[in-house]
Amino acid sequence: MTVALAKTFAALASVVALVGSGAVAHADVSQEAKRICACTGPSIDRYQQWIASGEGQTIPATGSLLVREGRGYAAKVTFVGAEWHVAVLWLGNKFDAQANLSRSSGFWLTYSATDDLYVQLRPASHWSGGDKWLTKLPSTGGQVVQKFFSFAADNWTWLPELGQPSYSFASALSEARGFVFVGKTANKISFRGLSIDGYQPPCP
Repeated sequence: MTVALAKTFAALASVVALVGSGAVAHADVSQEAKRICACTGPSIDRYQQWIASGEGQTIPATGSLLVREGRGYAAKVTFVGAEWHVAVLWLGNKFDAQANLSRSSGFWLTYSATDDLYVQLRPASHWSGGDKWLTKLPSTGGQVVQKFFSFAADNWTWLPELGQPSYSFASALSEARGFVFVGKTANKISFRGLSIDGYQPPCP
């Protein structure tokens, strides 16, 4: 075995060990391991489908939110005005994919926001509509922070203005299709990293 190939296997083994142990890969994975595990094309931690849905006035209005930043990418969107705005992330990198997150403890998100917003966990069977389980993403004052959000059911709620979900939060975890970021205030938002405990998105 060549030295280069041995290093490659060692880097991949370190990633498998982190995921299998439940450790969060946001801090300790080497740059070489991240490069080996990256998908082809623009992405943030392998997540490629960060999308402006056209719901509410946003910049950009539609299409991908990914922009080049340094040696990687960020997903940037501006919510304009006092109305509901929507930005979407497909967890499986395509719309008809879904993930079973029932055994996941939660996720680390690296982001900045000038005001509070929410993230909805939308299941495949109840994708459309605003009546979803959600949790608040607090304003960071425009500074980039890294924060853990638990999948414990008591950390997730719903908003009367958007409607009460007709399904359980546990069922949403079992067939998670996407994170949908929503907010009703003007906001400048940037996503820099996402690591879901026990899950890695497939490359298309």
